Amino acid sequence: MEEIQSQSDLYRSSSSCASSPTSRVPSSHFFYVRKPGSLRQPISFEDSPEWDEADHVRMEYEAGGGDSINDATATPISPSLSKINSGSMASPHAPEGGGGGAGNAVRKIAGASIAWRDLTVTVKGKRRYSDKVVKSSNGYAFPGTMTVIMGPAKSGKSTLLRALAGRLPPSAKMYGEVFVNGSKSHMPYGSYGYVERETQLIGSLTVREFLYYSALLQLPGFLFEKRSVVEDAIQAMSLSDYANKLIGGGHCYMKGLRSGERRRVSIARELVMRPHILFIDEPLYHLDSVSALLMMVTLKKLASMGCTLVFTIYQSSTEVFGLFDRICLLSNGNTLFFGETLACLQHFSNAGFPCPIMQSPSDHFLRAINTDFDRIIAMCKNWQDDNGDFSAVNMDTAVAIRTLEATYKSSEDAASVETMIFKLTEREGTELKSKGKAGAATRVAVLTWRSLLVMSREWKYYWLRLILYMILTLCIGTLYSGLGHSLSSVATRVSAVFVFVSFASLLGIAGIPSLLKEIKIYTSEASNQHSGAFVFLLGQFLGSIPFLFLMSISSSLVFYFMVGLRDDFSLLMYFVLNFFMCLLVNEGLMLFIVCIGRDVYWSTLTFGSVHVIMMLAAGHFRIRNALPKPIWTYPLAYISFHTYSIEGLLENEYLGEVFAVGEVRSISGYEAIRGDYQISPDTSSKWRNVLVLLAMAFGYRLIVYVLLRFCLNKNVSARSLLCHRKNNSSR
Repeated sequence: MEEIQSQSDLYRSSSSCASSPTSRVPSSHFFYVRKPGSLRQPISFEDSPEWDEADHVRMEYEAGGGDSINDATATPISPSLSKINSGSMASPHAPEGGGGGAGNAVRKIAGASIAWRDLTVTVKGKRRYSDKVVKSSNGYAFPGTMTVIMGPAKSGKSTLLRALAGRLPPSAKMYGEVFVNGSKSHMPYGSYGYVERETQLIGSLTVREFLYYSALLQLPGFLFEKRSVVEDAIQAMSLSDYANKLIGGGHCYMKGLRSGERRRVSIARELVMRPHILFIDEPLYHLDSVSALLMMVTLKKLASMGCTLVFTIYQSSTEVFGLFDRICLLSNGNTLFFGETLACLQHFSNAGFPCPIMQSPSDHFLRAINTDFDRIIAMCKNWQDDNGDFSAVNMDTAVAIRTLEATYKSSEDAASVETMIFKLTEREGTELKSKGKAGAATRVAVLTWRSLLVMSREWKYYWLRLILYMILTLCIGTLYSGLGHSLSSVATRVSAVFVFVSFASLLGIAGIPSLLKEIKIYTSEASNQHSGAFVFLLGQFLGSIPFLFLMSISSSLVFYFMVGLRDDFSLLMYFVLNFFMCLLVNEGLMLFIVCIGRDVYWSTLTFGSVHVIMMLAAGHFRIRNALPKPIWTYPLAYISFHTYSIEGLLENEYLGEVFAVGEVRSISGYEAIRGDYQISPDTSSKWRNVLVLLAMAFGYRLIVYVLLRFCLNKNVSARSLLCHRKNNSSR
């Protein structure tokens, strides 16, 4: 205690301008909270005006609130906050409108209360010193309020948020209790929304289109009802001015929205379900100060509609801090404070760490509890400025954390939190019900149409790929043009077919970025149960068929006539069908590799390497009968789709053909090609090759389904497993 007292005295003496919030001198440059309408007069923490009863906003909650919520919310405010002002102080009202129409009234949202008691989360191997990421946390959140979980990096903010939402990974275990409307039951589908820190949006769609397709994937019912829900979400997130603009960003190479608007679109996607509780991980992630303030004002407006908001935040400005209702302060998994935001300032002052007037409260909190500042202290130990040493940063954060934790556990604030949790959980309120889902057929149709629309707009991924195919086909066609139909041209024709199939398939590597983006979008939608593995694969397969068929027929026609293959319409149609099946298999192989690598560099490297190996085993450089039996024949020659495609095309070209040898002797096409490539003399063999290609196309997608269903949702990839094993071996 002597060490703690000395550190507190050192910090108090170093901050000459710091004082208790109740005795601080107002500053004309310090903005925190203002009464609605008084925008010109800056008000400091201590001289914030007392609010009249008419200024309080009493929310009328729909079904989902319950009597226990109404009884609990009628209790007095935090004991620490009552020391600052004798009356209660509400958070500033959000401005009306916010981008929506002046006469459009947004429908209320039925919120729900959530409370957690002795919540502990352990993740094996997460930290070397402890597996406990969150330790005995207590707290609650009411409808119509914003509860923020704040703390430095790796303090357990996101883990606590995931635990409350029931979205912990399989490697984590949760202990303790989470109550929703006083009940321990899990939150059903549609009753809550969860927004990741980094969400995947489709940049080639407009805001309204993106939200409309999301509503079609999530909601049952009629189309006009979904349009109404989408318009409500657009208005709630102040996106009316951007509704018809492309989202852009990412890899779509289209100018679109800024990061702040994109972040609000990701939140609006969850609002189409009209959730009772909305969890947001870092809503201010990568936002500047203006975008951050606009985001928080929009969320404040959303909370005023009745929704329960719980989100994490790392740091905020003073204006943003004033919009919070309650704060849960974490450090190394320990709860240092839970209560009203102004009471947190009083808590720090009681512990001996008052906030300086000219410093943002969140900056002050993080300065006191972030252990990374210890490195700065060591670096600045011998430094001095004009006024002496850096005593303002010469505070031991470990001592500060222990002081704040001990002060909070023995304070009236901790006791009031336990009392409130008891009142919220002593009797159950209205049970949240699951909202209906869209049917599987509807989801497949929506995903198929959305894929077609995206392909038609992202020309650098799809139309440019078609142009590259045409350029490659023209190069191969001009290189092998004028071969004739003599016996001497057989070997050259075999080379032409091999080059066309192999290089055209290898050129599919240009589609890896687009497939990787589709996988990320699926992961984002599947995490919120908006989509499923089977629905996604079927929609992606049906959506890619027109594009792949367009590439196959355009490339096949150019190659077929420039090289001068047999002039027969049925043979031409088989050539197109064979190459189309080849592209289907190639697309499935790319999906398989992208699901494993989940990175553009590793997926491209793996795809190129696999293709080169398959080309070597395809039977062109050495006839398949002459290949070494282990590895090259079994299994490489049989799993290489080049083998079946090339074999079918050559059987289509040479079976039934007769070549004259001299004046009296002739040989069949099978005998002519036998020395250059191994084919079957059976005329039906070419159709068996097409069936094998079709089976391989579905086989690759079946493997992808298993990966998406059982591995991808658990954040498992070959590269991550390899890195995890290396880390374990190094330990």
